[in-house]
Amino acid sequence: MDFAASRPPVVIDNGTGYTKMGFAGNVEPCFTIPTVVALNDTFLNQARPGSTKGSNWLGQHSAGVVADMDFYIGEEALSRSKSSSTYSLSYPIKHGQVDNWDSMERFWQQCIFNYLRCDPEDHYFLMTESPLTAPESREYTGEIMFETFNVPGLYIAVQPVLALAAGYTTAKCEMTGVVVDVGDGATHVVPIADGYVIGSSIKSIPISGKDVTRFIQQLMRERGERIPPEESFEVARKVKEMYCYTCSDIVKEYNKHDKEPTKYIKQWKGTKPKTGASFSCDVGYERFLGPEVFFNPEIYSSEFTTPLPEVIDKCIQSAPIDTRRALYKNIVLSGGSTMFKDFHRRLQRDLKKIVDARVLASDTRLGGELKSQPVEVNVVSRPIQRYAVWFGGSVLASTPEFYTASHTKAEYEECGASICRTNPVFNGMY
Repeated sequence: MDFAASRPPVVIDNGTGYTKMGFAGNVEPCFTIPTVVALNDTFLNQARPGSTKGSNWLGQHSAGVVADMDFYIGEEALSRSKSSSTYSLSYPIKHGQVDNWDSMERFWQQCIFNYLRCDPEDHYFLMTESPLTAPESREYTGEIMFETFNVPGLYIAVQPVLALAAGYTTAKCEMTGVVVDVGDGATHVVPIADGYVIGSSIKSIPISGKDVTRFIQQLMRERGERIPPEESFEVARKVKEMYCYTCSDIVKEYNKHDKEPTKYIKQWKGTKPKTGASFSCDVGYERFLGPEVFFNPEIYSSEFTTPLPEVIDKCIQSAPIDTRRALYKNIVLSGGSTMFKDFHRRLQRDLKKIVDARVLASDTRLGGELKSQPVEVNVVSRPIQRYAVWFGGSVLASTPEFYTASHTKAEYEECGASICRTNPVFNGMY
């Protein structure tokens, strides 16, 4: 066993909104920070050759070096961009895919050295990726990790597989199920059979956590709440995280709010960042209308109108017929936007209605001669689901199989980045 294998692997789960990072074997990540980089514009402009007339090469070179060092990530990046106009924000991941590799490399650099404070040459790494990522993207990740950070071993895991493995116990690991991963920038419904993703049945929908925030922001703006414009998105996000819940019936919920406004309407108090003056606003219907966009998307978007339970049903129906019962029985939630109160109950109820209606229709068609077996629908909700992907990575990277499944530096040097295109499934898992 080499020296690096005696140290805990580093697990980094890069999401559109937040990045979770820590060491394998822990129950939750050491750090959860926004996936954002603040770059210093003044140095960047000087660093571009030919950007200033008559500028000497040495000046440009040193500006380039400073630009490489002068950047911030996470909360620090957000506060820098607010307090100084010289920093511009770059979001390296959009809709689950890496959009800017330079920013991504800078982001990882700070994650490893400033946050985790570890030497990348001493640890194996487990990175995560969206289920619809192109193989070229894996090659870039491998190139950066092996070339820039000189890591001894790397495993790139598909996020939903890790979310399914988060329910792993030594007694039984159910590696067949549907993962409903609702993140900040992307929502995927991914069927998995025996640890293998059924790629042709993956469904992706354009409504995610960020859309819930935007919808709440829009509702509060239309109602005329006095929120400073530069703070409105942030206030909407906090309202979503603190006050939102999923209701069983939207009409009943409206009536409840109208009958007892004092009980249901909450007050939000904040301070303006520039002047320090305080402001307050009411939080009303958006408490249940926010999460409702997953079940009635037409209230938010006219382009996409298929409710989430229907998408899950279509996903399972397009999977191989012999896996369907097992898939309905194990629908696993993952991602921060599935944390709304009663979200799993509403999802299970709506999905059961669709499935029962289909079973009834097929029985009627057969004239009642044959009775179909009822289909068990089970939506699994766990307290860990916000960090399900990261925790699944922590569990898998703690197993001996992790080291045999990882790509090593020696393999990379021998075969090149193309080895990162395929990642073997852990054989000892089921």
